[in-house]
Parts: sequence; structure tokens; C-alpha cells
Amino acid sequence: MAYAIGAACIDIKDKTCMDVCPVECIYEGGRKLYINPVECIDCGVCVPTCPVEAIRPLEEFDGGDIEFATDNATFFSEALPGHEYPLGNPGGVSRTGTIGVDTTLVSGYHPR
Repeated sequence: MAYAIGAACIDIKDKTCMDVCPVECIYEGGRKLYINPVECIDCGVCVPTCPVEAIRPLEEFDGGDIEFATDNATFFSEALPGHEYPLGNPGGVSRTGTIGVDTTLVSGYHPR
């Protein structure tokens, strides 16, 4: 079971989930946090720490938020704005620091 971070995280970025992640698989974009689906060990310790309940297993995403579950993986598999190559699987956020940019979906997101 893979985890992802939904739209509720946009412009919140509490980062408590980053503090508890034992494998550092949660990365910081400009407006949102993203879970690397390859590096995540599916332990779920990040889920109860999220104050806006944005983190959940992929199969629990529905409605308009499903696109953000898919987009979570896009953050790692496609080159981000200003980056020549995809981020891929760098082996933990301590190796990259804050990425500071988001996917096109998150960059252009405006709550309704």
C-alpha cells in the first residue's frame, strides 16, 4: 500500500510528517509536500501526524483529490520547472533539502 499527500497540504506544509518519517521519503516542494512512492516503506507513521489529514493510502483517494495522489508520483518522475532532469529517488530528503518548486498541477492550483 503506497501513501500520497492530497490537496489539503497545499499552502499548509506543517512538516510534522517529515519529522517522523524513518526513511526521509517526504520531500518539500514550493506549496506542498510529496511522498516518494519508491522510497516509502509503507509504515504509515506519517498519517496520524498530519493536522489536515492530507496523507492517506492511494486507494483511499477519491473525487477531485485523486489527481493529487497521481501527481504525488509525478513530482519524482518528471522534470520539475527549472530542473533539467526528474528528481527520481535521491535516497532521502537530507540529500536534497527543500526542492522549492511544485508540479504543474500544484503550481496552478487555486481552491474553489
